[in-house]
Amino acid sequence: MAKDKYHDIVKTALVKDGWTITNDPLRVEAGDRTVQIDLGAEKLIAAEKGTEKIAVETKSFLGISQLNDFYSALGKYNFYSLALEQVEPDRVLILAVPNNAYKTFFSEAFTKTALERYQVHLLVYNIQDESIVVWEK
Repeated sequence: MAKDKYHDIVKTALVKDGWTITNDPLRVEAGDRTVQIDLGAEKLIAAEKGTEKIAVETKSFLGISQLNDFYSALGKYNFYSLALEQVEPDRVLILAVPNNAYKTFFSEAFTKTALERYQVHLLVYNIQDESIVVWEK
């Protein structure tokens, strides 16, 4: 499986934000399929609350059409969500998108409606300084 162009940037941003990368990639066996989500990570919330676990699917949105990139990302996101629901229901799936796509395509009303409808959790990353800009969980 080929890594997204910004895979390592997102990985670095997560580490800077206090996450521990546990899987690169995170392999999830669901039914007869094994899917590979880009990253698995966890973070200690507080001693009494335990560990928060996430799975991160990274997308660059560098294709000819951001709409086609979104179709692909949303399809993967929904399939991966279903797989995680069956195997690791305590792990939250996150779609990582670059800041420039977030400011344009992801700011459109219809895109926001789709994100809400399909309950997509977003992590917005800055390519230049390898940081997380926005969490929408």
